[in-house]
Amino acid sequence: MAIITTHSEEFLKKYLNNASPTGFEAKGQQLWLEYIKPFVDDWQLDNYGTAYGIINPGTDFRVVIEGHADEISWFVNFITEEGFIHVIRNGGSDHQIAPSKRVNIHTSKGIVKGVFGWPAIHTRQNDDKVSPKLDNIFIDVGAKDKKEVLEMGIHVGCVITYEDEFMTLNNRYYVGRALDNRMGGFCVAEVARLLKENGKKLPFTLYVVNSVQEEIGLRGAQMVADSIKPNVAIVTDVTHDTYTPMIEKKTQGDVKSGDGPSVTYAPAVHNKLLQLIIETAEANKIPIQREASSRSTGTDTDAFAYSNGGVPSALISLPLRYMHTTVEMAHKSDVENVIRLIYETLLKIENGHNFKYF
Repeated sequence: MAIITTHSEEFLKKYLNNASPTGFEAKGQQLWLEYIKPFVDDWQLDNYGTAYGIINPGTDFRVVIEGHADEISWFVNFITEEGFIHVIRNGGSDHQIAPSKRVNIHTSKGIVKGVFGWPAIHTRQNDDKVSPKLDNIFIDVGAKDKKEVLEMGIHVGCVITYEDEFMTLNNRYYVGRALDNRMGGFCVAEVARLLKENGKKLPFTLYVVNSVQEEIGLRGAQMVADSIKPNVAIVTDVTHDTYTPMIEKKTQGDVKSGDGPSVTYAPAVHNKLLQLIIETAEANKIPIQREASSRSTGTDTDAFAYSNGGVPSALISLPLRYMHTTVEMAHKSDVENVIRLIYETLLKIENGHNFKYF
C-alpha cells in the first residue's frame, strides 16, 4: 500500500509554503479542499473556515478524523513615528526566535516584506540583560516614517507570517514552519486518499476535518463538533520529540522522532477507543509511543471529547522537533505511520460500535 506518493509530497510542499495564520486560513483551506475533493463524496465549509470532506454520507453513525489548519503568527499592534512596527501574538508565537527573521506582512495591497530587527552585538553593553521580549521586538520595512508605512497598506491588525519554506533534511525529515499542525491536515487527507484508492467501503459516515483557530483555544473544533455531532473522534496533532538538547524527559515525556506516533492517556481520551487504536497498532505492526497529559491534552481532542454530551475521542500525535519555530521537523516514517494508524483504526470501527464506558 503506497503511503505518501510523489503527488502527495507536491501537495504537502505547496500546502506548507502557503500562509495560513489563525483567523486567516482561507487560502490554505482552499488548497486542502481541492486536494481532497477526488477522495470524498461531499464537502462543507463552516462560517469561520473549518473545512471537511464527507465519505459515505447519510448513516446514523458519524466518525471524525481531524487535524487543524492554522499557524501561529503576529499582528501589527503599533507603528512608531519613525516607521518601526511593534507586534502582538496571534497564537503561541515565540518572541525569542523573532530577531533577524524575515517576514511577510499581509495587506490589502499584497505582501509587504519586512524583517525583525535587533541591535548589533557591538551596541549591547549589558548583553546579558538585552534579550528578546514581546515589548522590545520590532519589524523594519525600510520605511522612513509612519506615513510611508501606512502608504504601503500596513495598518494595525495586519497579520504577519515568517517566510521560511518547506524542505527535506537528510532525506529523512520534513522541515518547515507550521508543521504544527498542517501536517495533521495532510495526514487525514492521505487517509481519505487511501480509502478511495483501495476501494474501502466504510459502514459509517466519515468526516475528514481540517479545523481552524486551534492555536487560540480549539475554537474551530468546538464549532464543528456542534455542527457534525460525531459519535467518535480521532484527532491528530503534534507532540514534542524530547531527545533534542535542553528538554527534560521526566517532565516532558519520553518520545523520539522516528519511533512512531504517540498515543496519549488523559481524562479526555476515551479508554475503549484508545485500546482499539493500540490493538490496531499491534495487529498491523505499527510502532507507537505513549505519553500522558495532566488535566487536558491541549489539543482539539478536548473540544470533541467534551462536546454534545461527551464524544469518545482519542489523540494520535506526530513527534515534532522545535515546535512553534520556523524549523519544525517531523520524521517521514512517523508521518507515514500516523496515516497508517488512523487508516487501519477506521477499518476496525463498525457502524454503531460500542464505546460505552463499561
